[in-house]
Amino acid sequence: MNISPITLINSTIANNNLRKLILIFIDIACVIVSIFLSFYLNKDTINLNIFVIYSLILVFISIPTYYLSGQYKGLSRYLGSSEIYKIIFRVTLNIIIFFSIINFINFKSSQISFYIILWFLLNFITASTKFILRDFLIYLNKIYLNKKQAKDKVYIYGAGAAGIQLASAILVEGNTDIKGFLDDNRQLWGRTLKGVKIYPPSVLEKNNKRIDKILFAISSISKLNKKKLLKKIQKFGIKTFQTPSVRDLTSGRYKIDELKPVEIEDLLGRDVIVPKKELLVQDIKNNIICVTGAGGSIGKELCRQILKLKPKKLILFELSEVALFKISQELINLISDSNEIQIKCILGNALDEELVKSTFFENNVDIVFHAAAYKHVPLVEENPLSGLLNNIFSTKTLCECARESNVKKFILISSDKAVRPTNIMGVSKRISELIVQAFAHESKEINKNESDLYTNFSMVRFGNVLNSSGSVVPLFSKQISEGGPLTLTHPKVIRYFMTIPEAAQLVIQSCSLAKGGEVFLLDMGEPVNIKDLAIQMIKLSG
Repeated sequence: MNISPITLINSTIANNNLRKLILIFIDIACVIVSIFLSFYLNKDTINLNIFVIYSLILVFISIPTYYLSGQYKGLSRYLGSSEIYKIIFRVTLNIIIFFSIINFINFKSSQISFYIILWFLLNFITASTKFILRDFLIYLNKIYLNKKQAKDKVYIYGAGAAGIQLASAILVEGNTDIKGFLDDNRQLWGRTLKGVKIYPPSVLEKNNKRIDKILFAISSISKLNKKKLLKKIQKFGIKTFQTPSVRDLTSGRYKIDELKPVEIEDLLGRDVIVPKKELLVQDIKNNIICVTGAGGSIGKELCRQILKLKPKKLILFELSEVALFKISQELINLISDSNEIQIKCILGNALDEELVKSTFFENNVDIVFHAAAYKHVPLVEENPLSGLLNNIFSTKTLCECARESNVKKFILISSDKAVRPTNIMGVSKRISELIVQAFAHESKEINKNESDLYTNFSMVRFGNVLNSSGSVVPLFSKQISEGGPLTLTHPKVIRYFMTIPEAAQLVIQSCSLAKGGEVFLLDMGEPVNIKDLAIQMIKLSG
């Protein structure tokens, strides 16, 4: 069985405190050598007795100081520059104590210059041995990995803070060969970082066949500029990975030195729209909210976002038992012990009028978000009656029950395919919108009669939601991982895209803005050609 030298050394010296013992012997040697050289450089006569006494005193001062201050707790392989400052502090403290003891016992004391030289030498020799040991361990590991496996050859795109941090982690691990940094800043070209040369991106034109991966390490960059840089890279057909964002780090999805594939959001070139917090909280906090289709892609994210805004009760209405169980368990785990939010699960069909009515009446529902629908265009085309029945009549049933139970607000989640529909799913959504608008008109008539008991009906239209079930993006990713081919409905098809969190937050904000009968849309920037998107995904996957 092959064992890395690093693993062998670490496992051996971890037993019976051998590791600490070895480091203590190294520090004792550093003290003795430093005292000897101090006598020599200070041009003092080296008396053996004085030399031994000085060495013993300084050793008995230094080792406990090093031990108590944590010098032997750190891993030698991961020493950083901060360790130098710790060494200086410890050595300074030791020299002060040493000088005090020598003078206190009235022992033959050397000149002040001796102690100054000793301070410099002890700092230099101690620090040098630590970093030599670190580099020796890294070198052993590198040799072992070179023999064991072929290392990936990579360029790091970005010679800034994120790039340096990534390079540091890679150099310590030793399982990747960094061929260079890439950066657009001309002033950096030809210089080095961590001993690695910085090149212009044009170097890829000559070396792209000898590179396995490009590691994108620029943290502070807009989506539009990131898209431009990724377009430069993609033409070389090299696998591209990136360092995690702050959001990924804080959520715990990734570690600081862990790489992830380039996300589809980065290819769209549009910054995520930040919601207005006051609009999010306004109608959700301390209210009773019902989400139909709570187990779907949009429904799940909607429930997560709503939970953060602290409703009094969140009702999950879902037909699929598996989907309902998963989202309910996830939400329950998110609720802290001190949080009094109630989660209620309703397993049933939104077409069941009696179930819907009893749910609304018994729970005094304030707001309904209707996300339950069949949305997969090809499936609905093959099953038109089921699609029309589910999408249209569930909307009608929910609207009637919402009006009868005096629900304050009803939000239909519609689709941009409802605009001049060309398929059955789009038709079903357009008819659903007309139903909601009819109920909204009727509610406004009731409001004219100064009745306080009326329901505010409105709707939100989505574009294509990234990574939702049925979205083209996860389909392309799956087809790429299986080696292709990628399937396109038509090479000239264009689509607007939005992220799932954006979609959910749009719904919640629209609830606060709704006056009745409106159709809310999100400005999603420029449309994306699906064929171009597919090609980008293929190239960035290598």
